[in-house]
Amino acid sequence: MRTALLQSSGRPGSTAENLKVLDEAAGRAAAAGAALLVTSELFLTGYAIGDDIGALAEPADGDAADAVAEITGRHGLAIAYGYPERAGERVHNSVQLISADGTRLAGYRKTHLFGCFERDHFTPGEQPVVQAELNGVTVGLMICYDVEFPENVRAHALAGTDLLLVPTAQMHPFQFVAESVVPVRAFENQMYVAYVNRVGHEGEFEFVGLSTLAGPDGIARARAGRTEELVLADVDAAFLAASREANPYLLDRRPGLYGALA
Repeated sequence: MRTALLQSSGRPGSTAENLKVLDEAAGRAAAAGAALLVTSELFLTGYAIGDDIGALAEPADGDAADAVAEITGRHGLAIAYGYPERAGERVHNSVQLISADGTRLAGYRKTHLFGCFERDHFTPGEQPVVQAELNGVTVGLMICYDVEFPENVRAHALAGTDLLLVPTAQMHPFQFVAESVVPVRAFENQMYVAYVNRVGHEGEFEFVGLSTLAGPDGIARARAGRTEELVLADVDAAFLAASREANPYLLDRRPGLYGALA
């Protein structure tokens, strides 16, 4: 399954403009044979927009979701996009996966909030593993800081995730996460990990790019630089099965020894 990573900060503060950016990228991704396009964290609104986060937040079935569904249908590919989700009085840092026919397949709310900015504006989610089936691939959802907790990714591995999508807002000086942590997570859990970052400056933050799709062998199939890019790589089910047979971490686990982790 060819997967496209949209490394972009879009146009912070304007959902309408970001939908235009998404539409254009979806067209390019579909023309290159992609079946899935993944954006960065909070792509639809921007990340460092202060209290505008709450003003721009929408429910999972709101107007923005309808607009993304129209884009998926027109270009014939699925899209996973980051956005602030309004749920009653609460706002969550969320990602939603919409299929090529416009069906909302899954929604995930970030469980581990990073820094004062996120804790001031969002309520953490409580469901660690969210999955959907897409073109025969079990796709899992996660956001940024979540992937830095090994327990989180291992839970996905045990639940059978083949491809873990991680919209992110990775900032300086933590680029080692993209460069080193993400490929290791893919290897130790025997899955593909698509880590899709913002880029450039927003407010006090400098986003470092380096979006990557890492394979179960710990090797990056695609890696972006430090500018806006659309990069593509393939998720190979046969290679994943062979890698899991050759690297049986999950079979060799001894859960009885790990009780202290909880």
